[in-house]
Amino acid sequence: MSLNLNDKKAVVAEISAKVASAQTIVVAEYRGIQVGHLTQLRAKARDQGVYLRVLKNTLARRAVEGTAFASLASEMTGPLIYSISDDAVAAAKVISDFSKTNDKLVVKAGNYAGKSLDKAAVTALANIPSREVLLAQVLGMMLVPVASFTRGLAALAAKKAEGAEPVAAAAPAAESTEAAAE
Repeated sequence: MSLNLNDKKAVVAEISAKVASAQTIVVAEYRGIQVGHLTQLRAKARDQGVYLRVLKNTLARRAVEGTAFASLASEMTGPLIYSISDDAVAAAKVISDFSKTNDKLVVKAGNYAGKSLDKAAVTALANIPSREVLLAQVLGMMLVPVASFTRGLAALAAKKAEGAEPVAAAAPAAESTEAAAE
């Protein structure tokens, strides 16, 4: 279906708005994928907050022109699906995970914060844990010293409590032996 000039301007404006707030764009070739599989990919992308769209390459080039993602324009050839996200790893994760189960989706390139990424770099970016997981790991590391300190205090208190009872029990015994000796 061909778009008229006003429709093309609207598409470029929409994509430009998404690109302006994006951290990552991943481009993948989708040649030969069945419609049902593309629908599954779109659903996964929607769940992750990733903007996923099939675009005319010339319109996508115009949308990234003059942005940090301009270097991606040279990779925009063939039937491509564009994955755009505000999260640093979400776009790469959605495309990479789906390409593992469907060999017809081939990652071509990506761009993260103005740096061009090849297929291997997109896969490496996808393997980075999500923001929530990283925050949980940092919080866990911060809690380890506190928990260790607490366990140490509890052990010290238990040791002192054990040591106090035998001393207290030995004191009356010593008094009774002294009284017996007198």
